[in-house]
Amino acid sequence: MAEEGQVLGVHTVDAWNEQLQKELAKKIPTVTFLKVDVDELKSVATDWAVEAMPTFMFIKEGKIVDKVVGTKKDELQQTIAKHISSTSSA
Repeated sequence: MAEEGQVLGVHTVDAWNEQLQKELAKKIPTVTFLKVDVDELKSVATDWAVEAMPTFMFIKEGKIVDKVVGTKKDELQQTIAKHISSTSSA
């Protein structure tokens, strides 16, 4: 189980699906970061339409709700903050 803010390496499609299900099953909103090597897991990259590295996907209830492509630290931090605040106010 990942601690909040911890990045987990995912190296098999089964591990990807397992971590995604754990994220979806949580009743209390938290953030889970999964790092996927697209060369290692080409099917995950294809299924989620990843075309550039890095790509940060924000997934809620199994659906992509936001995406940041590229090394845009400020945009990434703003997007994380936006989704944390929208989750905590829900």
